[in-house]
This record gives sequence, structure tokens and C-alpha cells, in this order.
Amino acid sequence: MILATATDTLAQIGNPTPEAPPLSDKILQLVRYFTWFILLSGVTAITYAGGRFAWEKWTGGGLQSPKMVAGAMIGGAVATSAGTIMNAMI
Repeated sequence: MILATATDTLAQIGNPTPEAPPLSDKILQLVRYFTWFILLSGVTAITYAGGRFAWEKWTGGGLQSPKMVAGAMIGGAVATSAGTIMNAMI
């Protein structure tokens, strides 16, 4: 009668190779598209707010565009940090 030891049992367990889940390439492509969309919308918001700031300064109206610039910059910082967090998780 042969007795199996702990090392014999551990030696028979294989090391599985990591494998990407199905459709992971499509999900990563979608994340990249969202990243570009967020960057494009941030640049558009800053450009629009800057143009509106110049228009308000030129016409002498009330200055509400600095709030828009600040909001766009805060939104950009949040979007940028979210992208970094998602890249770290992926």
C-alpha cells in the first residue's frame, strides 16, 4: 500500500494560465472611446467658457463665465483622475 504525502498532492495541481474574459477587447475599446470623448468635451467646455468670458468682458455684461471655467477645470480634474483610477484597475 502506497501512502500519498502532501507534496505529492501539491505537485499534481497545475498553475492555470490567465485568460482574458470574453469581449474584454471590446470593453477596453469602449473605455478608450469614452476617454477621448471626455477629453474632447473638456477642451470644448474650456474653449466655450473662454469665448464667453471674452464676450462678457467686451460687452460689459455680468461675469458668469469664470464659474464656467472653474467648473470645466474641476470636471476635467475629476475625469482625469477617474481615467487614471480605471487604468490602474485594468
